[in-house]
Amino acid sequence: MTHEWRKSSRSSGGGAQNCVEARRTGAFQVRDSKLGDASPVFDLADGDFTSLLRAARR
Repeated sequence: MTHEWRKSSRSSGGGAQNCVEARRTGAFQVRDSKLGDASPVFDLADGDFTSLLRAARR
């Protein structure tokens, strides 16, 4: 099964290529969108991903 990378719906305009992408593959994974497939991929547990989202909203 292929899991596509998603960007925030708030990522628009001139900086749309400079954001974090995420996907769910059983766990959450995040990467740097400007590096694409060359980006390191970080695996996050559910609670860690939730904490990341909360911190990003501040």
